[in-house]
Amino acid sequence: MEAPTTTPTEHATRRERITALDVVRGFALCGILLANVKPISHAGDLWRAAEPATPDDAWMGLLVEQRFFPIFSLLFGVGFSLLLESVAARVARPRTILLRRLLVLLAAGLAHFLLLWPGDILSTYAVVGLLILLPSTWLPRRVVAGLAPVLVAVSLFLGGERFTLVAGLFLLGSALTRYGVTARIERSTRVPALLGLAFAVAAAPALWWSAGQEGGDPGFGRALALSGLLLAGVYVCALLVLLRTPLRPALRAVFAPLGRMALTNYLTATVLVLLAARLCGCSPEAWSSARVVATSAVILAVQWLWSVLWLRTHRYGPLEWLWRWATWGRRP
Repeated sequence: MEAPTTTPTEHATRRERITALDVVRGFALCGILLANVKPISHAGDLWRAAEPATPDDAWMGLLVEQRFFPIFSLLFGVGFSLLLESVAARVARPRTILLRRLLVLLAAGLAHFLLLWPGDILSTYAVVGLLILLPSTWLPRRVVAGLAPVLVAVSLFLGGERFTLVAGLFLLGSALTRYGVTARIERSTRVPALLGLAFAVAAAPALWWSAGQEGGDPGFGRALALSGLLLAGVYVCALLVLLRTPLRPALRAVFAPLGRMALTNYLTATVLVLLAARLCGCSPEAWSSARVVATSAVILAVQWLWSVLWLRTHRYGPLEWLWRWATWGRRP
């Protein structure tokens, strides 16, 4: 993704930054699968996660529900702006390439939505990208940075409305890249540590508020969304701190392959969960937290293995390769 004029030092920095993003993306992918196993298995229970948790899965509501898709949304905005920088150095009309990329993503999301699971997020990402993220590339970065918290606040006011929340997180990720924060994401331990501490302090009362809400209460969605955003911030900051420790090689080995093939793994996870549900033949009540974790672990182990093997001989995942082909109009 480097521009042709990149120096060796800049090249190394850019590659390290991308590696960190892949680690965070792979981590988020694991959490999204944990949250989605039950809804995918029982499509009629699509919004079951918005109901009060039972004692068996209370910890899922505390640590998993609504905690990982904000990370994915933020990273989408980051990746979009990184791609714009890269494409702008190669073609005269970079936004045409990005428009094509979003339209292909919309087609894939609609196919996923119509054929496999009505909880698909890709179509939402594509629509928000077309309506909000792509037009924002003509705006000054200070305007984008100002709009991001406004949209997030509006979403919280509306009870965690998804479209507005995704739009705000997209713009936040784009602003972080345009201000150079993404490029410096791995250069400090102190900053993510202090940010993570601040998020954790703010998350404590938000979690208490969320735990006191009933599923039908007007404030339930608002409390769930707020606590989810704050815990997502804790998770990201904790990962960035750990990436500055001797645990970095292990984190990279475990999460980066999943993150590099995030589109492939996200879509194939739906197929694998549906297959597991068909083989299991369990009722919704039989899907305990232990069964969800076990199913997720097996699927992630399979995906990690095929990601590692595939990436040994290929630069992109299979669906990422097709996405790139359709975006550029020529074989990668």
